[in-house]
Parts: sequence; C-alpha cells; structure tokens
Amino acid sequence: MNFRYFFTLLLFTTFSCEQQKPTKEPLHEDIRVLPELNLERYNVAFLIMDGTFNTEFTAPFDIFQHTKFREGIKAMNTFTVANTLKPITTFEGVRILPDFDYTKDELPRIDILVVPSAEHSMDKDLKDTTMLNFIKKIDKTSLYMTSHCDGAFLLAKSGILDSVASTTFPSDIENYKKMFPNLDVKDNVLFVHDDKYITSAGGAKSFEAALYLCEILYGEKITESLAKGLVIDWDLEQVPHLTVQ
Repeated sequence: MNFRYFFTLLLFTTFSCEQQKPTKEPLHEDIRVLPELNLERYNVAFLIMDGTFNTEFTAPFDIFQHTKFREGIKAMNTFTVANTLKPITTFEGVRILPDFDYTKDELPRIDILVVPSAEHSMDKDLKDTTMLNFIKKIDKTSLYMTSHCDGAFLLAKSGILDSVASTTFPSDIENYKKMFPNLDVKDNVLFVHDDKYITSAGGAKSFEAALYLCEILYGEKITESLAKGLVIDWDLEQVPHLTVQ
C-alpha cells in the first residue's frame, strides 16, 4: 500500500471519529416558565399532589379557565401549586408540572383555592402539616375555599370547616362523619355552600360545583355560556345542593 495514501486515510479516519464523539454539553436547559397572570383577574390555585384524581382537578380547571374567553367579566387566572416543582403523577397516571412550589416560592395572591381529591386524602395526606398549614394560611385571605370529593377531608383536618356545613364523596360520608364527629355533614346533595366554603361530592359533578361558583361571580347568563361551551346542561334549580344563608 502506498504510504502517503495510508497516512492520509489514517488522518481522515481519526478526524471523523473525533467529530462523531458525543458532546458532553446538555442538549437543552431546563427553563422554568411561569404562568401569565393578568392582574385584573381572580387568581385560582389548584392544590395538587401525587395521586390526585384527574376529574376533580380537570373539571373545575376547565370551567374556570374558560372564563377568560368571556367578555365583560373579571375572568380567572388558573395555576397549580404543589410541594415540589417536579412532575406530579395523578392516580390515573397523568404527569403534571406544577406552576408553583408552595413550600419555597413567593406565591401570587390566591383568591380561590381548589382542593381536588387524591389517593391519600383520607390517610397520609392528613398528616402533612406543611400542606395543612398552607391551607390555613390561604384561608385567611381568600374569597373562596373549595374542595371536590375527598378534598374535603383536608379542609376539615385543617380546621377551617369547623363552623360550617360541608359534604364529600357519597360513599365516604360515613368515614367523614366518623373522622370529624363535630362537623355539620350534609348528605344527598352534590355540593354545599356555607360562608365562603364550597364542598362537592366530586367526580363528574365537580363540573356543577365549579359552575355554581361561576354563577355566584358572573350570573346565570355567563354561566350558561360556560356550560354550553363544554356541552353541559346547566340549570341550578335542577342540581341537588345546599346553600346555607
């Protein structure tokens, strides 16, 4: 073999291999993107955690998020809060990236707190003093505190439901009464509104409780429009509920 040819081939091969070495630099950087919060709107925070059930989170989120497409009202900013910025995995396996970490971040004003049900709402979550203290803190300045399904257990454990009527998931009513014997617990209703607290049976009926809050804030016409946009037949008079005056 011609020596000059061999030497040229060797240089080319070496150069090509060096070019193909994987770079040690990351292909992308993790950049945190905060939600855009319009200062003229209500701030609605959704408290999520591992094991959150999809429907109790997504149903009110859908309703409230759609308010920004209605003119002439004070619409809602919707965002999530958790005890981490790492992805939250719902009970059904959906991964959600929280907007704020309530244990570390400086949070925006929260006008409405939504507490969905989660896999451990009736056991280990009730021992999470950091989360319970967060709920109590928000309660001091919020306009409304809401829960869906077993999210009521967290509100009750925090002590904020002690003087009001409330409800929870139908098959967990007895456990709710047993765990919190001093509460005024209502059955056979889809949601209860007492003072600034709205607790609902949850599931697909979380839509109704969210629409009810919209009717309080925006009136019947806007609420019917929101319901129609999600193909929901809305008539408050046909929804079993209790409003404590």
